[in-house]
Amino acid sequence: MSRALLRSVLELRTPITRLPPTFLLPIRARGLTTTPTAQNVDPTMPPSATPTQTTVPPIAPTPSKPSEKKAATAATTTTTPTSSASVAELFPLLRAQPSHYLTVHIHGCPYLVTEGDRVRLPFLMHGVVPGDVLRLDRASTLGSRDYTLLGSPYVDPALFECRATVLGVESEPLRVKVKTKRRNRRSRRVASKHRYTILRISEVKLLGPS
Repeated sequence: MSRALLRSVLELRTPITRLPPTFLLPIRARGLTTTPTAQNVDPTMPPSATPTQTTVPPIAPTPSKPSEKKAATAATTTTTPTSSASVAELFPLLRAQPSHYLTVHIHGCPYLVTEGDRVRLPFLMHGVVPGDVLRLDRASTLGSRDYTLLGSPYVDPALFECRATVLGVESEPLRVKVKTKRRNRRSRRVASKHRYTILRISEVKLLGPS
């Protein structure tokens, strides 16, 4: 018991030089008690010669040459149709056979047609009148009984000629649809009568590779 009393008296006499643990201090005191990290500085060096932290500027990307950009865009965007050796060798055999067919694309829709076919487009083509002759130059397939030429995605327009004549416009019967909503007694009648353009394939001719 005497030792504990002596120890407490000595602690009261000596001044308190240490701080309590940081978790017992407020938030502001915690920031003040943190000691900065010491840097090894040579005392013989003058203050102006002490190393300072330098920031490295960001490196800007080197601009590419305009000629390289043009060459890259030309290689990716332009596609020139070329006739390979196999096409040049087998195309005369395809042309010699009768009854050629082709898959033409009109506004993105494919149609398998031959000469004399009547095509009803699922829309009304604007800017044409009956009697106009249209040149169809987008075909993904060109073939006969024994040979077929596939395009990637389309066949070279210099290999064939396909012409279509506008016959006129057809209208579907009038349709009336009753539109209703749930929990609503009101009903609405909508009438629709669509019109379609009619084409006739007047000419299908194979020209041959140039």
